[in-house]
Amino acid sequence: MRFIGKDPNIVDAYYTATASGTLANGNKVIVNSDGTVSVVAETAGDPSAGTPVVYESASSVFNLVAYDANAQKVVIAYRDGGNSNYGTAVVGTISGTSISFGTPVVFQSGRSDDVTPVYDSNAQKVVIVYSDQPNSYAGTAKVGTVSGTSISFGSPANFESTYAFQVAAAFDANANKVVIAFRDGGSSDHGTAIVGTVSGTSISFGSATVFESASTQYMRIAYDANAQKVVIAYQDYANSSHGTAIVGTVSGTSISFGSAAVFESAATNEISIAYDSSAQKVVISYRDEGNSNYGTAIVGTVSGTSISFGTAAVFESATTSYTATVYDAGAQKIVIAYSDGGNSSYGTAVVGTVSGTSISFGTPLVFESATIQYIGIAYDANAQKAVITYRDTGNSNYGTASVFTSAPLSTNLTAENYIGISDAAYAGGATATIQIVGCIDDAQTSLTAGQQYFVQGNGTLSTTAGDPSVLAGTAISATELVVKE
Repeated sequence: MRFIGKDPNIVDAYYTATASGTLANGNKVIVNSDGTVSVVAETAGDPSAGTPVVYESASSVFNLVAYDANAQKVVIAYRDGGNSNYGTAVVGTISGTSISFGTPVVFQSGRSDDVTPVYDSNAQKVVIVYSDQPNSYAGTAKVGTVSGTSISFGSPANFESTYAFQVAAAFDANANKVVIAFRDGGSSDHGTAIVGTVSGTSISFGSATVFESASTQYMRIAYDANAQKVVIAYQDYANSSHGTAIVGTVSGTSISFGSAAVFESAATNEISIAYDSSAQKVVISYRDEGNSNYGTAIVGTVSGTSISFGTAAVFESATTSYTATVYDAGAQKIVIAYSDGGNSSYGTAVVGTVSGTSISFGTPLVFESATIQYIGIAYDANAQKAVITYRDTGNSNYGTASVFTSAPLSTNLTAENYIGISDAAYAGGATATIQIVGCIDDAQTSLTAGQQYFVQGNGTLSTTAGDPSVLAGTAISATELVVKE
């Protein structure tokens, strides 16, 4: 064999070294300071939160938030106690672990209750739904357009003429419709839903459908992208206030429902819901009055028009309030924010991992060392952070936001330590052969011939340079890559 240079480990275009950890055929590999080799990989750190930022220097109620994927901004909708309880919205921009805001915009010059924003990805608009108190609590919606750090609105449209309470909304990406759930105060507080269609800066509605012929409370709704259904979670007052969920199917401008399923056989309130796209499950979090008001979560699986549940898991062994739940797609984790009654009602968040029909939790993190209320949460896919919104009673009830990082990722890849690609599968401690500069690796997939590829921090390949920028090589076929420096 011919040696290149003075290192006897380098023969032609190969390098041999002891594997630190297992290597799979085709893994991108680094060399460690002790001369061993490891797969390029990322590790998750502990959750963290940025410094809280005020977006409304007055008492703020509801404080729910949605992410506008087109504008790459978050939109917070709230009732502004410093301005006659008017319905107000503000646009936020996340940068690193901080957030900045534009000027708040009034969307309703009258008291607005149950203010809820939702993003319509088809129309690329934010729809704000609310109960219009001066107009007999009519269920109302307005379409908002984000431009820069501001938002403008079309004309209001009523989806219920009177007494629409506890309004919740989600976007059905299969039907390209907004689905609104509400308690119909004009019809014995029955749980009701309606489908809205956005066109330009307007929204129109089909006919309302009752999904629960009894008084309902604490309604929240999420879209299950795998099942292409919406799931509404609520408290069923006629059934001892048990936590209940139901699956809805949108067709045109109508919605139909399967049979309701109980997820908690005890009085259940402070309900929130999110869809975990990695696990393809919904997660419902709530306060379990049957278990000392502990913060609890449960995983639901939609099949057809039905939903079934795993075993509930406690995430906080104390009274929880104002629960809000979101899925962090970057970390593939569920984030639950809440007011922790066991710790002076401080603002707290916990990260959950779904596995099958179960969910487990890490250690809760305090993001606001003061009593907080009216919590909202959304995931900013561009910044890969969650933003938590709330009323800070420790600061004059001001509307406040904090940027939350679920599991910050760090990589072992640097601009200098990448060496090549594993030629086969090796156990830890085995002598591994690594294909280095000039070698052709044939264990890749889905490459485009003639295209350069860069190593990413998690060991995958991309046509875009990562951070750090590390060139893997040039593809000569769908499975072959010429290794380069």
